[in-house]
Amino acid sequence: MQRVGTRGTAGAGRAESVRSGGSRFRSGVDWIAAGLAGLVLVSATACAGPGTAPAAGPAAVENSSATAAPPSAAGATPQAGQVPAADDAQPASAGKALEVLATIPVKGRAPKTGYSRDQFGQAWADVDRNGCDTRNDMLRRDLSSLALKPGTGDCVVLSGVLNDPYTATLINFLRGSSTSDAVQIDHVVALSDAWQKGAQQLSETRRLSFANDPLNLLAVDGPTNQRKSDGDAATWLPPNKSFRCEYVARQISVKAGYGLWVTQAEHDAMARVLAACPDTPAPAASTAGPQAEAATQPAPAPPAAAAPAPKDPAPAAVYYANCAAARAAGAAPLRAGQPGYREQMDGDRDGIACE
Repeated sequence: MQRVGTRGTAGAGRAESVRSGGSRFRSGVDWIAAGLAGLVLVSATACAGPGTAPAAGPAAVENSSATAAPPSAAGATPQAGQVPAADDAQPASAGKALEVLATIPVKGRAPKTGYSRDQFGQAWADVDRNGCDTRNDMLRRDLSSLALKPGTGDCVVLSGVLNDPYTATLINFLRGSSTSDAVQIDHVVALSDAWQKGAQQLSETRRLSFANDPLNLLAVDGPTNQRKSDGDAATWLPPNKSFRCEYVARQISVKAGYGLWVTQAEHDAMARVLAACPDTPAPAASTAGPQAEAATQPAPAPPAAAAPAPKDPAPAAVYYANCAAARAAGAAPLRAGQPGYREQMDGDRDGIACE
């Protein structure tokens, strides 16, 4: 760089001589030399300033990226090869719910023949092996101001507050034989509905995953859940209209993730809801998807003592007028196949009455 600077000085001298009017120096060669010297002078001035970076190369690129000013926090767009910060990352999603809906087959409803809650495995099994059953997992996820039962490994929820998505109301949950029903865990895609739309072809492991998939479960107002029963989008939507887009998008993600289908009426109802919110994303499936069967191991078989009681003449005659009577007798919850169980007492038709 020192030699480049010398040439620049000589070039400046020639330029001064030209300006002084010495005609003998105005030959064509001198004009060319002066021009080249001027270009070199400009280049030298640009390169030789203070803080000059070394020539580009692997080391220079690495040092430059280490000292580069960070992009502004608001609306910053990561450059190519730059890993976005966690807050900038887009949530994992299968795409827009309308786009995913277009991929779901449309078929008629299959017969309900052979359906029972047992087809979806042990109710509220601990499929994630965290030591807590799925019902309490969902209560802990969806409720606030929790009080947990001591000695249960922070599993059993004694009380809490639910901001109910179905009714847009606050519900105080208190665990007890006459109060627990105020908050129920709804299968967004009902088990019976799933059975009639493809779940019959799923393996036992996949059905167990389906029944305990957090994406398919919501803590909701109990009476509203019972009114829903096993309805699909064509027959039931949440009274809270502002939640309908998210509700339908969940159903779409679940059905797509488990390879289920929709009826034409159901498809049309979903499309009508999403027409008002066409950009609603289909939430990413938690355990749905092709890898779920390998990732989710079946829960251990329940001990023999948990099997339904033998159908002796005396127990078979047991009858409870309602859930209050069943609780008073200490029999709640009642499972399908047990004495006293009736579908009329099982609002969500999940095989467990008076939960």
